[in-house]
Amino acid sequence: MTLLYTLEIIGTFVFAISGIRLAAKKEMDIFGVTVIGFVTAVGGGTTRDVLLGSYPVAWVQDINYPIAILLALPFTFIFRKYIVNMRRTFFVFDTVGIALFTISGMQKALNLGIHPGLAITMGMVSAVVGGVIRDILCNEIPLIFRKEIYATACLVGAIVFFLLEHYEVFSQNINYIATIITIIIIRVVAIKFNLSLPKMKV
Repeated sequence: MTLLYTLEIIGTFVFAISGIRLAAKKEMDIFGVTVIGFVTAVGGGTTRDVLLGSYPVAWVQDINYPIAILLALPFTFIFRKYIVNMRRTFFVFDTVGIALFTISGMQKALNLGIHPGLAITMGMVSAVVGGVIRDILCNEIPLIFRKEIYATACLVGAIVFFLLEHYEVFSQNINYIATIITIIIIRVVAIKFNLSLPKMKV
């Protein structure tokens, strides 16, 4: 089992938790919570695989993805006191999720021989589309369209990952960790200092 595969399973688990947390906040029943957790966890990866023409999509080929999502349900229930009603906890799970999926999405695109510029985009797609679907189904304005620096953090992280890989600065595992830390730092700094991209005026 490679570190990349492990990261993607962990990313699936934490993204499912972020979806379950929001669905629980909206007082959905167990079926609704499960659906939201599922689409949050696999929505980005599915979109990435469809765009790349990689079939069957990842979660259809590997039962560990659905298992990770199902395990997120009892985990969230057991630790609901610490997860469901805490905005900071949601931020942590969401940020870790986008970091992990940025790496796995870009790496998969590169492995398929996609141009690095487009591979960076695939990393962002993997990271943010699941959250967009989650927010739309929960009747929320998607986080990516709000003032917070979100997708931009994924793009910067993906660029950092590509440069480290291209110039072989460190081992691949170190590159993964450096990319995750980069995305987390950008998100934390943006929230702490209320940073955002400039708004377009017409």
